[in-house]
Amino acid sequence: MTHPPTIRRRVDPRAERAARTILTGQRPRLLRQPVAAATNERRRDPRAIRDAALVQRQPRPRYDWTRDAASVGIAAAIGVAVAAAPVIPLKVIPEPAYLILAMLDRPGGEVSEHDRQVIAAARLLADAGGGAVVTVSTGSGEALAEAGSDRHVALPDGWADDYVPERRAAAASALMAALSPRHILFPDSPDGADVARRVAAAAGERLFAGVQSLGPDRATRQSAGGSLETGHRPTRLMTVAADAFASLDSVRHEARPLDLTAPVTAGEEVLPRLAGARRLAVDPDALSLSETDFILSAGNGVTDWQSFAELGEALGATRAGSRVVCDAGHLPRERQVGASGTVVSARCYLAFGIAGAPQHLQGITGVRHVIAVNTDLHAEMIKRADLSIVADAQAVMPALIRLIRERRHA
Repeated sequence: MTHPPTIRRRVDPRAERAARTILTGQRPRLLRQPVAAATNERRRDPRAIRDAALVQRQPRPRYDWTRDAASVGIAAAIGVAVAAAPVIPLKVIPEPAYLILAMLDRPGGEVSEHDRQVIAAARLLADAGGGAVVTVSTGSGEALAEAGSDRHVALPDGWADDYVPERRAAAASALMAALSPRHILFPDSPDGADVARRVAAAAGERLFAGVQSLGPDRATRQSAGGSLETGHRPTRLMTVAADAFASLDSVRHEARPLDLTAPVTAGEEVLPRLAGARRLAVDPDALSLSETDFILSAGNGVTDWQSFAELGEALGATRAGSRVVCDAGHLPRERQVGASGTVVSARCYLAFGIAGAPQHLQGITGVRHVIAVNTDLHAEMIKRADLSIVADAQAVMPALIRLIRERRHA
């Protein structure tokens, strides 16, 4: 049976679209979904919900006023909550199994970075078996407690005034006989290495010099220009290379004083010594930037170059500058500090009028203490500095010169 054909009406898509379009003024709008009936439900603000969550999870940061002891009273006066400073526990070794001697240079009465590295190397040997570190230098041991010293033998203060290595060598030999240490470490510096070789020659023992890695069973050093590594079992006498060990931080030992003055100074009058041996004065500007410990640096903010030269002479600092200063001809090119100049590792870097370009900051990454003088509070050098003076360099430099001269005359 044959069915009749079904006739379907053709749908015009334009007519359907026009039927769903509501004319609003002269601009048509397409009504995609029916409008929901109005309700009394209040619309939620997603930003308010997000901010509330952030407030609960991340409390508002506060400045740490405890970094400056003088600011604690100010913080209390304005009602700022001051967090208690972290207390580093005191590590005491009452009865050490053995002793490790660290003969320090302590130039000018100050603990150098190399001295701290020698103490850190001594701690590696002492902590391996319950030993203790005994530091030997002029001055008290208070500054050495945070460097890792358990005991301290104070040499006479007058020994730091002139260059008499015979005294220190005789003191080290006397301490070897009195304390019987397992190892004696010296800094591999001109003075420390001189004393170490004198002690080794007097004792008839081998000296392992320039140690760069150290452990209870092995000591290594670089040889043949750094292409070979020489390893040996730790000897009794060793010198520690500079920058081979990281100095200790966040430690506190007792640095108990040991009264061994009598055996240390015994026979000092009959020691053979060179007549007229003394330290020669060295022009700070004659030192290379990679060797000096105190650098006075100038930037684009310095215009009074006469005061800058006088301040460098008064402080005994080596003068340096940024790239802008050297490009302008105020200082020679070899005095430029930065990634494109000289990378320095001085103990103190005093910067006048230096904004702190990235290449300049790369050149002072190894500096221990940075002092910045700049008129811009938000300068990058101010952020990098440990101590900042927000003032004009032309006003600060003459004031420092007057202060230094008054102190010297007093």
